[in-house]
Amino acid sequence: MPHWIGTTSPADAGMTEFKQCLTHLRDGQMDAALQHARRALGIAPKNPFYLSYTGLLAALAEKRYGDGENLCQEALGLRHNHAQLYLNLAEVYQQSGRTPDAIAVLEKGLVSAGRDFRIRRALDKIGTRREPVLTFLHRSHPLNRTLGKLRHRLAGPPQAA
Repeated sequence: MPHWIGTTSPADAGMTEFKQCLTHLRDGQMDAALQHARRALGIAPKNPFYLSYTGLLAALAEKRYGDGENLCQEALGLRHNHAQLYLNLAEVYQQSGRTPDAIAVLEKGLVSAGRDFRIRRALDKIGTRREPVLTFLHRSHPLNRTLGKLRHRLAGPPQAA
């Protein structure tokens, strides 16, 4: 009989800690969330989500931006196709005042993780949209949409302010 029968498996213990982390994060309790994230990471040190959230929370709760960046980048090295990992690293960059880096990470995330609406929303929140090509028409007008796509192809993505 396996030794963990009748007890909680390590994977379950890590997930329990991680769920507590997310609950505290949602409630704005960054220090408590960081404690749970660190416990989860201690149980499963190569879990990209535990790495990423520990990095995010180290930046948010303790202002340890370098450590947060390193943990989030390690997470992306393990799993480069999940939008949340890009969002967490971008948030670390935003909190440390590195908006151009946040934009670059989110744009890379659009390519690597697919056109996830959360990444698009984060980019819109940062404010990377250009003015419509024809300012007298609404940005959703078909002419503006077509000309905007052409401008994007020719000039590339907008640069951060």
